[in-house]
Amino acid sequence: MDLKEQIIEDIDNNSIILFMKGTKEMPMCGFSNSVVQVLNHYGVEYKDVNILTDPMIRVKLSEHSGWPTIPQLFVKGKLIGGADITIELHNNGELLDMFDVSKED
Repeated sequence: MDLKEQIIEDIDNNSIILFMKGTKEMPMCGFSNSVVQVLNHYGVEYKDVNILTDPMIRVKLSEHSGWPTIPQLFVKGKLIGGADITIELHNNGELLDMFDVSKED
């Protein structure tokens, strides 16, 4: 399985997955940390993928998602966006609805 296939499989097999700089225990940039704080606020379980471990993760992820920046949050296989979009959705209450949907499986 190549890297792009692995990324797609991770997205498909995890209700919530965050591709980020660092880990959820130790974010390595402010934008990644912002998304981690939002996710922690809701207490949802999610997989984190540290894109700093292999520079090709970022390349292949962006090829798949069409989104150039990190972090990238996916819920139920759908790209939600980066930090700004995640925070906006959190502030207007829409993000919680997305998580509720993701828990129905």
